[in-house]
Amino acid sequence: MTVFEMIEAKQKGHEGTTVFTVGEHLKMICRADPGCAQIVAQDLEQKEMSIEACEKKIKAHADKLAKEKKLRSVGVSPATAEKIIRQFYGLPDVEEKAAPVAVPLEQEPDLLDLGDLLM
Repeated sequence: MTVFEMIEAKQKGHEGTTVFTVGEHLKMICRADPGCAQIVAQDLEQKEMSIEACEKKIKAHADKLAKEKKLRSVGVSPATAEKIIRQFYGLPDVEEKAAPVAVPLEQEPDLLDLGDLLM
């Protein structure tokens, strides 16, 4: 069973809920980084690492924000949800995974001169 099949099995009965949405977000993370898929597959075999448990972490964060702001409820941005999901499953942060490498100006890569092609 693939990690995607595992997530979809856990989503059954939760259609239209935030638990289902967490599963969709988790599938998106695993598609973008196959290394995460292996970690998630192992974690999903444990009851305490279910998508329902992860959703509770996101809800707890939202409840905390609502209390601080003295509101009935608040939404959690996709970026915040992803950060919580990655922390919950022990996945690397996006920044850690793909940090761009800057090329110093004095070390620009060799550029092809169009004139070289005309000779």
